[in-house]
Amino acid sequence: MTKKILVIEDDKTVRQNITSLLHEEGYTVFSSGDGEEGLLTAGKVHPDLIICDIMMHGLDGYGVFIRLSKDPATRTIPFIYLTAKVEKEDIRRGMSLGADDYIFKPFDADDLLNSIASRLKRIETIKADIDSPKEDNDHKKYSIDDKLFVQVNNRPHLVNISSIIAISAEKQYSTLKTSDGKSYLLRKTLTNWEKLLPENKFLRIHRSTIINIDYLIKMETWFNSGYLVYLKGTDKPFEISRRYSIKLRGRLLK
Repeated sequence: MTKKILVIEDDKTVRQNITSLLHEEGYTVFSSGDGEEGLLTAGKVHPDLIICDIMMHGLDGYGVFIRLSKDPATRTIPFIYLTAKVEKEDIRRGMSLGADDYIFKPFDADDLLNSIASRLKRIETIKADIDSPKEDNDHKKYSIDDKLFVQVNNRPHLVNISSIIAISAEKQYSTLKTSDGKSYLLRKTLTNWEKLLPENKFLRIHRSTIINIDYLIKMETWFNSGYLVYLKGTDKPFEISRRYSIKLRGRLLK
């Protein structure tokens, strides 16, 4: 089935160029000249993907995304920001809201098409994973090559088990930190994670921390006979008690 793409862009020339490009690639394209019109169109046609400019008169791209995220019918649609802004804070803001990608103006056609194809393929993979018969995720023992399905801000994500650097306890929640710099807050205890994750790769080093030993860089002594553990992709070391350090050293010597 032909994929439907909605382009929300207040610059008529840019909007027409993107529309023509996507038509040539075989997509069914809908376009809107402002944020409010874009929301109405999204609600009517239920596109498979949305490309939206950030800096628009009236409702901007951030506002469009926030409004879409509140509607169960549109909150899982892949969303790509189109922008001339390259400030890190702007990128961080968009990604924190849950956007899937940024394309910068002036954009390269191949970059845009590759981003679209990647996001559409990803959502199809997630749908297939959800629909496929399998064990309950809360009881399945994962291997290092498996993918974990999670939802953040009501948007589905697939996380490679091998990409998980560390898991930290947050009361009844836990935070997954992954090698691509992302974090996921999930309602799952560390005890549950210990039952799910492959024991040969993941080790509890503290009552509030589990690490992936594949990312271990070094250990160094600390006070009270404790240690600090340094992992790739993290800014700060993790504390490890003496009791857990014995387990870690034993694991590394195997």
